[in-house]
Parts: sequence; structure tokens; C-alpha cells
Amino acid sequence: MVTFPMSIFLPESDISVLEARKQEFYDGLTRWQPERTEAAAERGRMITVEAADYEHALVRFNHLAISELWGDGLPLWPPTPQRVQWILRGAASPGSHALGTMPPRGGIVTVQECAVALAMAGGRPEYLPVLLATVAAFLDPSTNSDQLQAASGSAFPVVIVNGPIRRQIRLNSGFGCLGPDPQRPAGASIGRALRLLQQNLGGALPGIGAMANYGGMRYTNAVFAEDEEGLPRGWLAHGTERHGFEAGTNSISLIFASGAINVRRRSAKKETAEEDALQGMHRMADFLRTPNLHCIPGWTDGTPGVLMIPNIVASRMAELGWTQRSMREFLWEHSKIPLAWLVRSGSVSWIEADSNPATRASLGLDPWPIAAKPENLILTVAGGGHPTNSYWLQGYSPAVVGREITLASDHDALLAEADRDLGRGGR
Repeated sequence: MVTFPMSIFLPESDISVLEARKQEFYDGLTRWQPERTEAAAERGRMITVEAADYEHALVRFNHLAISELWGDGLPLWPPTPQRVQWILRGAASPGSHALGTMPPRGGIVTVQECAVALAMAGGRPEYLPVLLATVAAFLDPSTNSDQLQAASGSAFPVVIVNGPIRRQIRLNSGFGCLGPDPQRPAGASIGRALRLLQQNLGGALPGIGAMANYGGMRYTNAVFAEDEEGLPRGWLAHGTERHGFEAGTNSISLIFASGAINVRRRSAKKETAEEDALQGMHRMADFLRTPNLHCIPGWTDGTPGVLMIPNIVASRMAELGWTQRSMREFLWEHSKIPLAWLVRSGSVSWIEADSNPATRASLGLDPWPIAAKPENLILTVAGGGHPTNSYWLQGYSPAVVGREITLASDHDALLAEADRDLGRGGR
């Protein structure tokens, strides 16, 4: 690693120091050697924690995790061999199966490593299939996760889950679906496990491997279920609409986002239903039109973000004749940014500097659309059944990656054990 003071990245700074130190880059690229076998073996050894009783052992393990930078600041479950083997019951593949390497450090991600992370995060074996599909999507090169892990824009993964597994593992799609929710803890555990993998295998420590200024939602990321039961007649589930999965398929869809904001959708007076719907659509479009430009990476193939609306709003919109397509087209058309705004905010230079020729060519459009086509915008039904608000997860996502979820052979037995342990109320 070649480090420089932050001052050289400021406007009008002297960058001649880069030229003077270029040999350090050459040496790092050409003289790199892998770690010694002894060092690698030491890092992978089994840890023994000794204490007078279980409570003190748990405390000592958590102190060790903090001192070794394995944790996230919240208490962890010790990933004992017994607990990891229990989690591995949820995998359809052997623990040694490799999914890829986690950026930026490049640690190898195996099924067992995912089970370790899920064990530490307080998860259960029936959650593991969702985590494995999520990790596979995260590691897809089209997501640019290697760059977003180390970028300053506070990008975090957003995972939308479709299919019967949503209800089977108690994944929330209603009130409080982004957490916390003690009745439906799956999303928090899965998102936290992914974050531990990002840190412990990818080296994404704040200010070192993760340069996010603010680190939004870095404890649990965002993992939620689409409210498929609340979809109006004729509306397609996100996994089917965006990725072409057959209806009823267990699947995940992963994007990166850089922020979230509540949008007051409902009007306050005695407007007609049509007036209320139209005013709400304009308010949502106005939020999308902000020239923040995190939509640039996904302008052609990704997404400008995820707009979440509750089922009661989706049903009313459908009753008034709105469809998924017409809502997207309205939002896309009314969120276009006047070119003068882009010039005023200095945004034009960011678009000119983008590596995608189609994105650069889009500067010929005035007003400028936040995506190449309406279909790029994700519109999903989720959240509590209340009409006042919608939610906007601002995209920072070059791609939207879908993966089918593969279940273990004894998935039904794991669900029965979950009912025994947690009760059936959460399902």
C-alpha cells in the first residue's frame, strides 16, 4: 500500500509527489510475495478462550474480537465448531466450496466462512441459503463491489428477497422491515453476517479498507422481503420483473445504496383520491431529481435507487389505473434534471469523467434523466400498511444482480426446529 496525505486530493493541490513516488507503485506490483505459510496458518488457527464459566468465556471472547478487529462493536456469538456445524446444516454445498474473493483485501469466501460470519451475527441455519445467494451476488464483478467497498460514498448493500422463503425464515416485509424487529430477526442477522465478511475477509475496516465518510447502515446493511401478498393483481414480484425468475422462485436481488430518506407521500387535506395520488407521485419524483449524482454509476445498466411503497398505497394506485410501468415512467419523466442545474452544481464534470461512453453522451439530453430508461428504477412494495410515507434508498449501483436461492435437503426440518425454538408467531 502506498499512502499519501489527504491534502493532495483537494482542489489546486500539488500532485507532483505522485510522480516522485511512482517507483513505489511499480515495486508493489512487481515484487509482491504471498504471505508465508506459517503466517497464513497462524491466522487460520482455532482460538481457545479459557474462563471460569460460560459467562466469563463469552465476555473474554468479545474482548478478544474487539482487540483483534473481528467485530463490529456489538456483542458477538462465539463461532464454536458446534455452532458453525449447526449453521452449515442450511447449506446445499460443502463447507469447503469457494464463492470467490472478498474485496478489497481478497480473502477467499467459502461456505464455511459464511457460516462462521452468520454464527457470529446470531443467525440460524435456515438463513444461510439467503446469505450464500447474497454473497454470490455481492461478488459478481458487475457490482463493482471491489471499488464500492473502498470508496468514500458510504455505499452499502441492499438485498430484496422474493419467494416462499421470505415467510419461512420470518423475513420482514411490513412495519419496520429495515429493522430492528425482534419478531423477524432474519434480515438483521443476514445483513450483519455479510458486513462481517466484508470486514474480516475483505479488510473493510473504517479508514483503512473502507473509506466511507459516514458508513451508513454498516451494522446490518439492508435486507428485507418484498410484500408479495400485498402486490395488486397483475403486478409482478421484483425478482420476476427485474431478473426474469419464474413466479414463486426463491431469489435475492442486490444493489448498492448510499443513503435513505422518508418521503411524505400522502396529502394533508381533503384532496380527491386522484389528486392525492398525483401529488404524491410529484413529491417522490422531486426527491429523485436531486442532482446528487450517485446515480451516475448505474445510469445505463444499474439503478438510480429503490423506491419502497406500502401495500395500501400500491393497491390504491392500482385502483386508480396506475401500473408498475406507468408509475416508473412518470417518476422517470418528472425526475429529469435541467442541464442548467447540472452546470450550476458542477455535476457536468462528473458525468464527463465517467468511463461509460453512453453516460458521457447523455449530456446531450436536456433535461437530463437520472437513468437511461424508466425500467432501471426499482419500485418495490414493502413497509407497514400505512398510506402516508414512501421510502427512497438512493442508488450507487452499476448493476442490479439477482441470484436464485438454493435450499438444503433438510430445509423443512430446519423450519420445524425454528418453530420449536422461536414459536410460530413470527411466521
